[in-house]
Amino acid sequence: MCAGRWAVTVAANQERSTFRACFAVPEFRVLFGSQLLLVLGDTVKMLAFSVLVYARTESPGLAALAYMIGFLPQVAGGVFLLSLADRWRPRALMVAGDLLRVATCLVLGVGDLPIGVMLALVFAAGVPTPLFSAVRAAVLPDVLVGDAYVLGRALFTTTSAGAQVAGLAVGGGLLAVTGPLRALLITAALSLGSAAVARFGLRDRPARAAHSAPHHRAGAVRTTLRVNRALLADRAVRGLLLAGWLPPMLAIGAEAVYVPYLTGEGSPWGAGVVLAAAAAGMGAGEFAVGRFAPPAVRERLTFPLALALGVPLLGFAARPGVAGAAALAALGAAGLAYNLGLQRRFLDTVPEAARGQAFGLQTSGLMTAQALGAAAAGALAELVPAHLAIALSGCGVIAVVLTLRRDLRGALSSGVSPPYGPGETGEGVRPSPAG
Repeated sequence: MCAGRWAVTVAANQERSTFRACFAVPEFRVLFGSQLLLVLGDTVKMLAFSVLVYARTESPGLAALAYMIGFLPQVAGGVFLLSLADRWRPRALMVAGDLLRVATCLVLGVGDLPIGVMLALVFAAGVPTPLFSAVRAAVLPDVLVGDAYVLGRALFTTTSAGAQVAGLAVGGGLLAVTGPLRALLITAALSLGSAAVARFGLRDRPARAAHSAPHHRAGAVRTTLRVNRALLADRAVRGLLLAGWLPPMLAIGAEAVYVPYLTGEGSPWGAGVVLAAAAAGMGAGEFAVGRFAPPAVRERLTFPLALALGVPLLGFAARPGVAGAAALAALGAAGLAYNLGLQRRFLDTVPEAARGQAFGLQTSGLMTAQALGAAAAGALAELVPAHLAIALSGCGVIAVVLTLRRDLRGALSSGVSPPYGPGETGEGVRPSPAG
């Protein structure tokens, strides 16, 4: 029976879907709308809070800290809390995450708090963020199956990129008209809308991890640490995680050097153009590969697309102007579509009972890797000219991709290991044949 179920899974994975088929599923439309409101709200919140801190302190350093402080504590949430994504009901957890953002924005927008308290509040609210992201990612395969799931992920990524650009543009307009405090209240309204959409549009699914399972009776921290160790000990899971973390770590980390590079070239305004071009390139790449490449072709493109993340960055060695830098950044970011070839394999490889935690580990690890990559690229730019630091980051991407070529290429659908059985949990992650 298990072999027959796996054969059905393989057939479903190889059957090509469409974006229209994704939007034909009511619950996907709900998830999509909720995610759109969430990204818009978070982008406006980060911008408004940074402007608010700068207006009160006139400190560029504190303003930069305010912009990114919500990301810093996500490592702690990813390490210690992720098991809750499988132990609590998904819909309730998503709504709780949205309501936490509502409360945070209301306190920031209404309360006249000291800057230190405000920074501490945003920091604390960022700790459970990987948990809320994990549960959203884990629900998507319940809503969309087979190739539709991969296209759904592509739509989320493409829309998130567009929503970030739109959020920055809309946020700038809101700040000019309303000021940062009222912009934070508008962000609270967007988060409340996301909570309402999820609460009344999604089915109330049970928690993935059985309440009778021994790991459910253990504490959340112990379970999270144990399952994270088990996932990372699995050769197949670990390889897919590293393949998803390391190339973007260096490629996106190089974006941290665009501002000093273009400022040094006499075009400080050009950094926004180049960063917007990178976001557009990412969205275009995800759309093109998701829309036009069949599942098997998509998986075969994983390795060359990952290489394409780094190759355009080599062009920065020639010190291009704003137009050339924007073109190179867009081409490189389009290579991020390589991740589409990994998503189905990752879904099939992780255990069903720990799916939420596995997706949370994937996301929080990627966030951490990007922060480390940005720090490394910035440190490199202290030693060599900025344009060379970007080019050397491209060399690093190529070296990492070549090292991970086995995991990036993987096996086509007929060759990967079958999904975990329904009775297996994250505590007993089954080693893959490759391990």
